[in-house]
Amino acid sequence: MKKEISAEEFVEAITADDIRKARETLKAYRNAKSELDARIKENEKWMRLKQWSTMPTLSSDGKKQNMPEPASAWLFNAIANKHADAMDNYPRPTLLPREANDASQASMLSGIIPAILEKNNYENTYSEKWWYKLKTGTGLEGVFWNKNLLNGLGDIEIKQLDILDLFWEWGVRDIQESKNVFYLSLVDNSELLNEYPHIPELEGALSDKRDRPMHLGDEEYSGNDKSIVVDWYYKKHTPRGTTVLHLCRFTADVILYATENDPLLCNRGIYDHGMYPFVLDKLFPDSEYPVGRGYVDIGKDTQKTIDKLNQAIVENALMSCRRRYFVREDGGIDLNAFADFTRPFISVAGSLDESNIREIETDPISPIYLSYYQSKIDELKEVCANRDFSQGGTTGGVTAASAIAALQESGSKLSRDMIKGSYRAFSKVVELTVELVRQFYDMPRSFRILGKNGEYNFVSYTNTSLIPQEQEGVMGGEAFYRKPHFDIVIKSSLSSPFSQVSRNELAKEFYSMGFFDPRRATEALGAMEMMEFEGKESVMKIISDNLEKYRLNALTANDVSVIN
Repeated sequence: MKKEISAEEFVEAITADDIRKARETLKAYRNAKSELDARIKENEKWMRLKQWSTMPTLSSDGKKQNMPEPASAWLFNAIANKHADAMDNYPRPTLLPREANDASQASMLSGIIPAILEKNNYENTYSEKWWYKLKTGTGLEGVFWNKNLLNGLGDIEIKQLDILDLFWEWGVRDIQESKNVFYLSLVDNSELLNEYPHIPELEGALSDKRDRPMHLGDEEYSGNDKSIVVDWYYKKHTPRGTTVLHLCRFTADVILYATENDPLLCNRGIYDHGMYPFVLDKLFPDSEYPVGRGYVDIGKDTQKTIDKLNQAIVENALMSCRRRYFVREDGGIDLNAFADFTRPFISVAGSLDESNIREIETDPISPIYLSYYQSKIDELKEVCANRDFSQGGTTGGVTAASAIAALQESGSKLSRDMIKGSYRAFSKVVELTVELVRQFYDMPRSFRILGKNGEYNFVSYTNTSLIPQEQEGVMGGEAFYRKPHFDIVIKSSLSSPFSQVSRNELAKEFYSMGFFDPRRATEALGAMEMMEFEGKESVMKIISDNLEKYRLNALTANDVSVIN
């Protein structure tokens, strides 16, 4: 048993000196991450089709030229299609017990976790995470306990976050290995004063803008009515071999809250799971860092070439459409009248011939450059695996629906690989959610969960069966504590029309072949063992149940021949 710490014995562990040291650590983390931050900001410009700001057209004297700047969206189109693939395969979590005694809890949580996700509007969070992941290379989610939700009862909060606001020890391959993790947020001063009225020095610190070495996004500050609040997470290892996660929240040099300064949490930490509440979802991983690279990183050079070629084509077209002339200085032509197409008569001093005025001829652009332009578009499609048939278009005379579907399935290998990677990150989100349920759901909460046959069930749930339970020792040995653990399986919700049609056609094919006829159940089960498809186990269970019912009915009718 831990010894309770009285108010007289308790000494605050985090002081203003610790905050100053933490700010120096944050500054070092930020400097090491500056190249990544710059790349993320540039990628954002490409996503907004503002790529010409990263490659301005300059004259020989360094001044910006007034030239057309067409920004084609081939790269954006590739990213939008990958996002559509991800949302068509929105994840669905299922929890499996590791021990037979935990089966009921696993079944209950398999219905409750989706309800928690739905309450957090997680589909929108998942969508925003994927947009961010595709353009920057890494999606970021946070799984927190918000004590202010549900009128003070508190609840789990899952948010999509900006990597520009997260800082970790540079060089670690897993963010959980970092000694410290900092997350920055911009908060209204009035909100801070209302939340922390017991800190008298806070108001003076919020009005002092002289010493703020941290940044948020593109700006150091955003007006005088807001302040940067730093959530400083750090781990400490106990003599028992466990890891305790602590949180210190501060702004300027003022400590707003610290778990080590809280007598109730100084030994326990903020979260019992001992992990940083952040999940990084990499697209194309970098083996040395916990972040990856996105489609903008691998496609922007090709997109840049496409835009510059497009610029030359547009400029040539404009020059060819606009008639221009060489005019002698002593030609005696009224240039203002010549430029006015509404005037029917133009006076000329002296004789007029081709030496006085001559049209400037602009040669059309060579077809070889148009062919090269198209080849760069095709290259970008190949690089981003965004070929025509993946969007429903085909070439080479392919017209059969089955052939088009086969090409689409073959061309979606990269999308499926990316989605599986995102499922692995999603399983960590589910794991953190389960651990917060284990720690904080000590009061009954009501959930609406979906039953097996599509009906809604309303259940009341607490963490009573999830917290460590005392177990009797083996052979009279010392008692020990055990808590349920679960394996998390992520499956696709298969919301794409093609997937739904495929499943419907498969079900009709099973029916027409007599798979659901109990007299052919043995043959059907044998065929099922050699097949792989979504929902195979449930179909085999239906066939087995039909066989058992048929045998039971036959036994009741004393039909021995059927039983045998």
